[in-house]
Amino acid sequence: MASLPPITLCLLLLLLFVAPPTAYSLQRSSRSVPAFLNKFLRLPSKAVGGATPYKYEIRYFQQRLDHFSFADLPPFRQRYLISTEHWEGPSRLAPIFFYCGNEGDIEWFAANTGLVWELAPRFGAMVIFPEHRYYGESMPFGSREEAYKNASTLAYLTSEQALADFAVLITELKRNASAQSCPVILFGGSYGGMLATWMRLKYPHLSIGALAASAPILQFENIVSPDTFYNIVSNNFRRESVSCFNTIRESWDVIMSLGMTNTGLSLLSKTFHLCGELKSAEDLSNWLDSAYSYLAMADYPYPADFLMPLPGNPIKEVCRRMDSLPNGTNILQRIFEGISVYYNYTGTVNCFSLDDDPHGMSGWDWQACTEMIMPMASNKNTSMFPAFEYDYKSDEEYCYKSYHVTPRPTWITTEFGGHDIKTALGTFGSNIIFSNGLLDPWSGGSVLENISDTIVALVTERGAHHLDLRAATAEDPDWLVDQRASEVKLIEGWLNRYLESKRVNFLPLQSV
Repeated sequence: MASLPPITLCLLLLLLFVAPPTAYSLQRSSRSVPAFLNKFLRLPSKAVGGATPYKYEIRYFQQRLDHFSFADLPPFRQRYLISTEHWEGPSRLAPIFFYCGNEGDIEWFAANTGLVWELAPRFGAMVIFPEHRYYGESMPFGSREEAYKNASTLAYLTSEQALADFAVLITELKRNASAQSCPVILFGGSYGGMLATWMRLKYPHLSIGALAASAPILQFENIVSPDTFYNIVSNNFRRESVSCFNTIRESWDVIMSLGMTNTGLSLLSKTFHLCGELKSAEDLSNWLDSAYSYLAMADYPYPADFLMPLPGNPIKEVCRRMDSLPNGTNILQRIFEGISVYYNYTGTVNCFSLDDDPHGMSGWDWQACTEMIMPMASNKNTSMFPAFEYDYKSDEEYCYKSYHVTPRPTWITTEFGGHDIKTALGTFGSNIIFSNGLLDPWSGGSVLENISDTIVALVTERGAHHLDLRAATAEDPDWLVDQRASEVKLIEGWLNRYLESKRVNFLPLQSV
């Protein structure tokens, strides 16, 4: 069975098919990385271009295409969201909250990062959400089609270039607002959390601290075990129901065996209410794999529509539906009943398409083929997924066929570090919060222990993918309220120390 198409994410967020036309039919290696965000997501209609509780202006900034050369290349327009509604201005050295945009449309991330908006009036902060290059509307070369045309046009889609975009943007915005001395706090979740961490380390003069939620900065070569991600997903299902775990575990062979029969693909298409005929059983397996992984990421304690409209504790609901069917129900019907919690909890979907990529996130496939090489494996003894070992060579072959590039699996740790993270960050890093929930499969590649007095890990046992960044609700459990309070206290401490160094007394507008 194939695991997910590559990420992106992560997570994720966090992966899809952006190759030249001749390569669109290629399938990623069956040993590829789960996505932070991928083509099977369905953004809620209100998340992008619809009503939002947060007020901001949409602006554009002309960015260099290549920050690291002096070649005469065409610039591009980077979209960013900005709110000065609560900003107390440069005279008070009021802070700037800067979210490091992920691999997707920035309005979606803004709509799902309520913590930043809720803290802005408390601290009198400006809020900025910049969009990551090559995602959303921030397309070089004038359009997505041209930007994703080939390896030459995609060559400028790297985390280093994205960080340089953020650095230039914040510098220019501060200059234009006469706010050069206003402190910047970085925020980010998933890949955005990785960027927030790396920006804090690569551009320490531009910010005074970073909150990196669910940021798997250690999910790279020879740092964490490659089977960590799928083990966490599997444990989440086994924790709810051993029979549910076993049903999923046994289903892969059934799907692959049926898919090899003369009428098997047609039967699978009908069983899973697909809009078109399956081309391979592997495509269906990827679709299911994706859902199980995202259910683990979004296993929130209350209803949410971050990835899909889901009930609270969605894995519990998946297993309840699978287990509650009468004796004699075949295994594929149980799988369909359970997976419908993820893909069709609202009951409004008549059929499912496995080909959609509606969110502009497929640039991650390029990133996962170049620098974001995050090894994955599945252990036959601990995982509900089919066993496989990480196979770099198959990824290398896929990436060369798709883009004529060879992955650089050690580049991220060369550029940003990761090995012996305690010594490295303890020596030269400061003011970073790594927040994680242990239900999140990406937590296995994140920092889960304090590194120093100023590089702190806030870990919750029942938290999922950057749950702490979401808006507060009346249904928040006490442990989540406490986690956010700890984050606010640390951020307040960073600001107080900064302003004390400037001999300015700082008091939040409301008590923390």
